[in-house]
Amino acid sequence: MQARGGLRLQGLIKRFGDVTAVAGVDLELPPGKLISFLGPSGCGKTTLLRMIAGLEQPTDGRVLLDGEDITEQAPHTRDIGMVFQTLALFPHLSVAGNIGYGMRIRGVRGEDIRRRVEELLELVSMEGLGDRRISQLSGGQRQRVATARALALEPRLFLLDEPLSALDANLREQLQVELRLLQQKLGITTIMVTHDQRESMTMSDLVVVMTAGSVEQVGEPLEVYRRPATPFVASFIGRTNLLRGEGRDGSVTIARRPFDVDGAVTAAEVTVSVRPEEAHLSTGELPERNALRGTVVFVRDLGELFECYVDCGLGEPVVVAGSPRERVPVDQGAPVVVLFPREACVVVRG
Repeated sequence: MQARGGLRLQGLIKRFGDVTAVAGVDLELPPGKLISFLGPSGCGKTTLLRMIAGLEQPTDGRVLLDGEDITEQAPHTRDIGMVFQTLALFPHLSVAGNIGYGMRIRGVRGEDIRRRVEELLELVSMEGLGDRRISQLSGGQRQRVATARALALEPRLFLLDEPLSALDANLREQLQVELRLLQQKLGITTIMVTHDQRESMTMSDLVVVMTAGSVEQVGEPLEVYRRPATPFVASFIGRTNLLRGEGRDGSVTIARRPFDVDGAVTAAEVTVSVRPEEAHLSTGELPERNALRGTVVFVRDLGELFECYVDCGLGEPVVVAGSPRERVPVDQGAPVVVLFPREACVVVRG
C-alpha cells in the first residue's frame, strides 16, 4: 500500500499588497516524514503552511496532495489536521468533547466517537482524563489534547504551527520527543513550522530552511548543519565561523594563507564555513596550510563546554569550542594557532 501524504508545492507565491510573503516556492515533500519549515520570524514559513492548509489562497502556484490539486479546495475538505500556535481549544468543552468535536460536526455516530476518543487519549498518554475541563489541564496536557483533536479524523497530512512555543524549556524538550515518537508510530506526514533550530534538529527527517519568502536549503538535519549551502544557513543553524577568502585555480587563500577546502571553488571571492567545534587550538608551530596565527581575546568555560575567541585579523574573532578534556590551557592575551581541518572548511554560496 502506497504511503499517503506526499505533498508537492509548485511555484507558490503569496503577496499581501506590495509585500511578497512567499516568493515562488517549489518543493516535493515525501510521505510519512516529519518535515520542518525553519527560519526567522517573517520569513514566510507560517504563510506557506496556511496555504497548504487552505487558510490562505496563493497569489499564484499550486498545492498537490498525493497528486491531487487541492489549491482551490476549502480547508475542511483537504483531509488535513492542524495544531495552531494558540492551540484554540474550546474552554466550555471537556477533553473528550474537544477531541471529538470534528467528528461530531461531520456526523460520525456517537459510539464511534467515544471509541475513537478513547483510542486517542491512550495514544497521547491521557487515559481517564476525558471528563476534565480544559482549565484544569497543564500546558503540556493542553498540547496533547490539541494534537489528539487534529488526529481524530485520521488526516493524510498533519500540520503544526509552532505548537510548543508557549511552553517552558524543559516541557518543550519533553514534548518534542513525545511528538516525534508519536509521528513515527503513526507514520503520518507531518509539517512543523518553527524558528527553533534545536527543535528542528531534534524532530525532523527533513529541514526546509527559509528566509525572505524563499527556500535557502532542503536536506536532512545533519546534512544541513554540516554542509550549509549559504552563509545564512550556516549562521542560522547553530554557530559558525565565516571566513572570507580569495579563490583561484581551485584553491582558497584566507588572510594570505593557503587553505584546502571541502567544496568546489568557482568564484574569485569565497566564503568558507567552519563550525567552532571543528576548529582546534594549538600553541605549536604554524602549519603550512589551513591554519592562522592569532591572539586569545576571551575564554568562556561553561562546564560542559569551553569556548575560546581568537583574533586572527579577520575583523571578527574566530570561535573554537570543545569539551573540557580538549581544552588547551591558554589565557586571554596568549598567542595561539587555530587549525582548520580540510573536511571542516565548507565552501558556501554568497
